[in-house]
Amino acid sequence: MTKEVPTATATQYKPGEGTMKALTWYGTKDVRLAEHAIPTITDPDDIIIQSTAATVCGSDLHLFHGMIPNLKKGEILGHEGVGIVHQVGAKVVDFRPGDRVVASFSIGCGKCRYCKDNKYSMCEETNPSKDMQELYGQKIGGILGYSHLLGGYAGTQAEYFRMPFGEVNCFHLPPEVPDEKAILLADVTPTSYHAVVDIDFKEGETAAIWGAGPIGQLIAQWLVRVFGAKKVIIIDNVAPRLQWVKDRLNVEVVNFDHTPKVAEELLKKVPGGVDVSFDAAGFRYAKSFYHKAMQSLNLQTDTPENLNEAIRATRKFGRISVIADYVGLCNGFLIGALMEKGVTLKGCGQAPTQGYMDKIINEYVVTGKFDPTLILTHRFKFEDIAKAYKAFDEKRFDESKGIPYIKAFLETKYAPPPAKGTPELSAVPGYE
Repeated sequence: MTKEVPTATATQYKPGEGTMKALTWYGTKDVRLAEHAIPTITDPDDIIIQSTAATVCGSDLHLFHGMIPNLKKGEILGHEGVGIVHQVGAKVVDFRPGDRVVASFSIGCGKCRYCKDNKYSMCEETNPSKDMQELYGQKIGGILGYSHLLGGYAGTQAEYFRMPFGEVNCFHLPPEVPDEKAILLADVTPTSYHAVVDIDFKEGETAAIWGAGPIGQLIAQWLVRVFGAKKVIIIDNVAPRLQWVKDRLNVEVVNFDHTPKVAEELLKKVPGGVDVSFDAAGFRYAKSFYHKAMQSLNLQTDTPENLNEAIRATRKFGRISVIADYVGLCNGFLIGALMEKGVTLKGCGQAPTQGYMDKIINEYVVTGKFDPTLILTHRFKFEDIAKAYKAFDEKRFDESKGIPYIKAFLETKYAPPPAKGTPELSAVPGYE
């Protein structure tokens, strides 16, 4: 049974009038749309948002595979939200019904020592999970739609969702930022930005990125277009994704199916090793039979293979930024090389989105210096979200369009028409 400690806000919402459609978890690889009560104001700091769009994140797939503890059947998933303010609590001053907003995926209270230090994802008042506290030593803040290990809050893959501490965790959207860009501001854009600034990346440095999914591709864009990287190399084995980013950014790519000795290849491309490595792949993607067996036998939760490659490929006294999700324990970690080479291995934590949002919107997105929609390949109906989970999990290639499925805008019935230059509505690849 999940053990909990008190929080500064209710983790379960108060049902309002009427029902809505919401993506609901029923078990491993079993997610479905179901009818749920529309949320209403539960605490006076709440904002209720009428969702115009949802999307599926790589970290949602960990839930899809049942690999995150304390997830309960019948719960609403999703942590990326954008839409129109529907209701506001009595203490909310800066937002009113009708405002366009993007919501942070993490929940900060705004008052604890971590929130006051702009480290909102480490909030001490929004996650009741005693299990996490016992497992990790301390607990981090709550996250929307991400199991009771992270609060048990209802998620954003729904026609309405509740945002606790709304004035801390919601942000006004200027008209220059359409919903297609805004949905990518809820998590992946600030998360990729956090990976770069948290490791103190400097102009003229070289970098390697493990993972050509949404986070990896956005990290590459930050490095190439904003932070002035000298050379960026992306490692993955999904050829269409590698080609997609190579066609759009000045990067080199390595397909580890064709080049299994990744560290050796990187050391050829950058003699002496890259300055900074980024792990944007994470704990589930075991490569070798040994580590696949360890995971299948529950002898480890996480594989260290990408990290070991990064340690070998990073220069002496270089740095490694771990922005990918890791959950528990791994075997065979190359700690000797980490120590002897003086490499800094930096766990980024969940991104403190709230501390970056205004800067990212106004300095980078509105000005066009950074375009989140680099990774936006598709637009689907919200009713097709369960299909979108499966297609995203399988990294499907869209034969009808000749492009990979990397990130999709899932329009609800409240969504505006597609913004200029963004994908038109289509079927989910494999379900035409």
